[in-house]
Amino acid sequence: MTSYIIRRLIQCFVVVILVSIATFLVIRLLPGNPLMIYVHSRNLTTLTTEAQKQLMANFGLDKPLVVQYIDWIGGIFHGNFGFSYFLNQSVAFALKQRIPITLYLGILSFIVSGILGPAFGTICAIRRGKWIDSLINAVANIGITAPTFWLGVLMIWVFALKLKFLPVLGYVSPFTDFWSSIKHIIMPVVCLSLPAIAGLTRQTRSSVLEVVRQEYVRTAWSKGLTERTVVLKHILKNGFIPIITVLGMFIGSILSGAVLVEVVFNINGVGQMMVNAVFSKDYVVVEAGTLMMAIAVVLANLLVDISYGWFDPRIRFD
Repeated sequence: MTSYIIRRLIQCFVVVILVSIATFLVIRLLPGNPLMIYVHSRNLTTLTTEAQKQLMANFGLDKPLVVQYIDWIGGIFHGNFGFSYFLNQSVAFALKQRIPITLYLGILSFIVSGILGPAFGTICAIRRGKWIDSLINAVANIGITAPTFWLGVLMIWVFALKLKFLPVLGYVSPFTDFWSSIKHIIMPVVCLSLPAIAGLTRQTRSSVLEVVRQEYVRTAWSKGLTERTVVLKHILKNGFIPIITVLGMFIGSILSGAVLVEVVFNINGVGQMMVNAVFSKDYVVVEAGTLMMAIAVVLANLLVDISYGWFDPRIRFD
């Protein structure tokens, strides 16, 4: 197990480095000059040549790309993510303010989808061919195909503007006002978790149907065990590996979906910050945000791989 974890950590490190290189190059290959965007945003239209050169030096754009990348990645290893002149603050400070908000959204969405998806899928499989199976499958198909931003706008129109049940936009910390935070977070969490719930429902249904046909499940039924015991101790336990895999994959989807959800609901998290940074070509913010998301995804996949052995003792890591 130890050697496997070490190998996987090395692979994760390589993936993160490749993502950092790709992000570093792609954002710089986009058309537009961040210096000009900065100048126009500050109404500095009469800069002298010397002032422009000084700004280029401040942005670090006067160095070759290789040197810029080495300086940036070297600063990260020392805890320095750079300074955003558009935000007028260090990137580390900006991330420190916004990461808890995105994590709050992501963790709640992950918990909701991790509970409801397998539960609905199991119900569909156990009640195969019944009306509840057809109903949940129909809703799951809609959840998979519905765009996140469209769902968010639709929910704002229905639940906020028409029914006035929930606030339209914004975010409130649960430590400031818990009930107000719950009201503000309901629609974003639904938008983030619905695609994951739909995907997990379909995967769980398929996995459970495959396990239900096994001889040991029929033996459990013939012994007179209760439905709850058969489902929890025999069916789910042996059909959970594919579900875990899909659940791990949806971590990346939840993080990427947070970008759209934060923009739609005007939540000042990492996603909204990155969208604004892309439009202003704020290199350091885009690079740091993408790197953080890449690290979160590869670590989540590592935990999923390690958890296989815990859920199924037959799996061994050599």
